[in-house]
Amino acid sequence: MVRQSQPADLPALRLIYLESRRATYPWQDATTMKLEDFDAATRDEPVLVAELEGEPIGFVSWWPPDNFVHNLFVAPGAVRRGVGTMLLEACLARIGRPARLKCQSRNIGALAYYAAQGWREVGRGESEEGEYLLLQFDGEVGGHPAEPARIIQ
Repeated sequence: MVRQSQPADLPALRLIYLESRRATYPWQDATTMKLEDFDAATRDEPVLVAELEGEPIGFVSWWPPDNFVHNLFVAPGAVRRGVGTMLLEACLARIGRPARLKCQSRNIGALAYYAAQGWREVGRGESEEGEYLLLQFDGEVGGHPAEPARIIQ
């Protein structure tokens, strides 16, 4: 199930953000990553939460004025089960086109995922975390607007 985040989700979302970054970004210094990083990364952004059996297992946040997907993170124990796709589709159903996001060029798995979802590269740049690709999505959600993704248990 995907739903709006609630204040009670904060501890779980902080942990998902921390654990996912530590697992996904081995080139970054994990000792500099903190639970509170979630607060700064999602400040003033809508946040949707994926939950399974009442527990948050992932989230997506975005910056509405720019249709910019800012964060998409899934708990390490819940990857490759459709959670990210479900969250991304729920976000894309709420924002306009073109939708954009940045993905670190070293994050090969995420880049392959986004390409498979219909995102295309429209630019490159540098940030504190290193080189990133700017990706854009112009299509319909999931190619079939009435067919949402499902979590595979």
